[in-house]
Amino acid sequence: MFQGSIDLDSAIPVTATAIPDVLFERGLYWASGRSGVVNLIAAHKWFNLAALKGRGDAVQMRREVAELMSDVEIATAQREARDWIKAH
Repeated sequence: MFQGSIDLDSAIPVTATAIPDVLFERGLYWASGRSGVVNLIAAHKWFNLAALKGRGDAVQMRREVAELMSDVEIATAQREARDWIKAH
């Protein structure tokens, strides 16, 4: 059983932090090749979405991934991020 206290004034709902974290993890997944395949377009997309949701370190990761991408690939990633936002 939980024994302690929760400061309700400073507590943050899980949903307020979980979504940016999940989006960031998806970016790491594709950037690192955990699946066996590195997909920079997908990594950029997920880092972009995490950054939009307030995950500050996603901005730097997106920038690093973008340095390895062509302009066409970046545009594709941005388009996919916009499409994801519209769908969700």
